[in-house]
Amino acid sequence: MTTIRGVANAAGSGGGRARRPAVNLDDVSKTIIELLQHDGRKSYASIAQQVGLSEAAVRQRVQRLLDADVMQIVAVTDPLQVGFQRQAMVGLRVSGDMTSVADALTEMDEVSYVVTTAGSFDVLAEVVCENDTHLLELLTTRIRPIPGVTATETFVYLKLNKQLYNWGTR
Repeated sequence: MTTIRGVANAAGSGGGRARRPAVNLDDVSKTIIELLQHDGRKSYASIAQQVGLSEAAVRQRVQRLLDADVMQIVAVTDPLQVGFQRQAMVGLRVSGDMTSVADALTEMDEVSYVVTTAGSFDVLAEVVCENDTHLLELLTTRIRPIPGVTATETFVYLKLNKQLYNWGTR
């Protein structure tokens, strides 16, 4: 399934990446985003007809949205069907600078999602691993030794019940 994954630039969710210039999200850009959220393979010509712009104008807007990290167009896969038998959410408690821990996590290939939070955990990281042995190695040799990590709690996924990226725009 091909879809779009929205990334809120203003919230600084680009991981360790430098902040990109802001993009004005007018109604046309929001409509383009929403159309791509429903079908990431939708043609520029089809989008152009729906928003009343030329195909070239739509192509330029999409590129600006991509360049500014407002959105990503990605193929979302079922991890089980592509060889990854274990997914988990790892909650981390941190002493000191949470940003450095979050940044270290973003550099790991197995980590697909990192957020700094308020509550029981300071940082949450979603991981995708080949199997339980891979998950154990990741936790014990790479995540827990990160300076500032004081505790982790791992929530192993038994079943993915819902995962959508079509929340639209505001």
